[in-house]
Amino acid sequence: MPNADGRISRDDLEEKFHALQADLQGRLGARKDSILAIGSAVGAVVVILAYLFGKRRGKRKGGRVEIRRF
Repeated sequence: MPNADGRISRDDLEEKFHALQADLQGRLGARKDSILAIGSAVGAVVVILAYLFGKRRGKRKGGRVEIRRF
């Protein structure tokens, strides 16, 4: 809120930024547990899918190495 002379002071800006930051941290704190649970589940699914697709590809493209001596 501007002062009586119509100017916005540094203290006014700092007060608004602190209020905004406190509001955002409050919202994030309430959802932090659910965000972590969802992130962990998505990570586990990605790891499992990568393992399964890698295993399948390994069966299709089995590397066979032939060593010859000259």
